[in-house]
Amino acid sequence: MATIEVRLTEYGDVEMLRDLYRAEAGCQIVRDSMLRRGLADPYLILVDGRVAGYGAVLNKYDTGRISEFYALPDTRPLSLPMLRAMISASGATSMQAQTNMPAMLMLLYDCATRIKQESILFSDAFTTALAPPGALFRPRAPEDPVFEHGVEPIGDYVIEAEGKVVATGGFLCHYNPPYGDIYMEVEGPSRRKGYGGYLVQELKRVCYEAGRRPAARCSVDNAASRNTLQKAGLLPCGRVLAGRIVRKPACDED
Repeated sequence: MATIEVRLTEYGDVEMLRDLYRAEAGCQIVRDSMLRRGLADPYLILVDGRVAGYGAVLNKYDTGRISEFYALPDTRPLSLPMLRAMISASGATSMQAQTNMPAMLMLLYDCATRIKQESILFSDAFTTALAPPGALFRPRAPEDPVFEHGVEPIGDYVIEAEGKVVATGGFLCHYNPPYGDIYMEVEGPSRRKGYGGYLVQELKRVCYEAGRRPAARCSVDNAASRNTLQKAGLLPCGRVLAGRIVRKPACDED
């Protein structure tokens, strides 16, 4: 029987493994920056004394949640006992998985209960030609008066209509390359006029021009944001699921 060891370690010890993990994912990884920013604890996993994989447990937001787990190809038959060992060593109480990353998704179903959908993930699917009458997309100027934002930060780009800023947005680049995460907010009285879809469409364009592939996410109950993203050519490609870890019977030893 293989001997599995799990060690709390430093980010540099798992960085190369993360490069493999990200390359294999082939999609935007939610919370990708947490380990790099010190907002998750890295764990190195060894099998019979050899490096076999790694994991990450959040330490600030959703504390105690496993956000990453990766096993090298030759140790993947041991993925479940490796994860069990990591749960035991870290004291993790919950875990998350993306439905477009099958390996972690299967482990979520093996080791968690009360699984819930947290957000919908979007990838670019088609090009649009939205053009609301009188709307102008442009970079935000320092002197622009901007409406109070309730959810998203003030973006680097704006939609101007009728002489005022009616929407702002941008894209974040701290996710795994080459993805850029699009965000936007439309002023309350200016909603349902097509400005949001137009803004997302143009943000996709400047995102590509910056060498990034547009992606986005929204909560599962935000129908307005979902419709806006879809009108601009971003379609659902997965969901983020999360559940509570149970050690028995779902994670009981074979």
